[in-house]
Amino acid sequence: MDENTDIKLFNNIFITHRERYIRFAYSYTYNREAAEDLVTESLIYYWENRNRLQDVKDIPLYILVTLKNKCLDYLQRERTWNNIAENLLSNKEWELQMRISSLEACEPETLLSNEIQGLINQALAKLPEKSSRIFIMSRYEGKNYQTIAQETNLSVKSVEFHISKALNVLRKELKDYLPYLLLLFDFFYE
Repeated sequence: MDENTDIKLFNNIFITHRERYIRFAYSYTYNREAAEDLVTESLIYYWENRNRLQDVKDIPLYILVTLKNKCLDYLQRERTWNNIAENLLSNKEWELQMRISSLEACEPETLLSNEIQGLINQALAKLPEKSSRIFIMSRYEGKNYQTIAQETNLSVKSVEFHISKALNVLRKELKDYLPYLLLLFDFFYE
């Protein structure tokens, strides 16, 4: 066929079949714009490949089959996007549920206590071993100065010295946290 005959044939197909093709595509896509785009793509595909399609006897049917395949591709892409959207939504829902569960399980007093204890442990680690041990015996084990003095073979004055030394280090190490700690203690223990 020559170029003019091809153009006339194509124009005739376009005029007589375009709306039918659009209705066909719309019946599957439920989207008028997508249906129109798919029809246009199918017509362009035929037009660009017409020279290789010399054996095709029923051109409108060929374009309809092309349109059917494009509709299938469109619907499969839609399904993929829907699956991705559902996965994103379920991941977002899962993440939100984890945050809710985490917040429900949160015990501010325990967190505060653990954080303060960590700061105290860091400060005690900076003390000489003997001062640290004496402080722990006094404050954590609840032993009085006399008992500590007997167990460590030190005088009561030496025990007082080590406790005083430990308290000074703790004051220096925790000085930046003191306003924060006072606020939190005030909040939790009123």
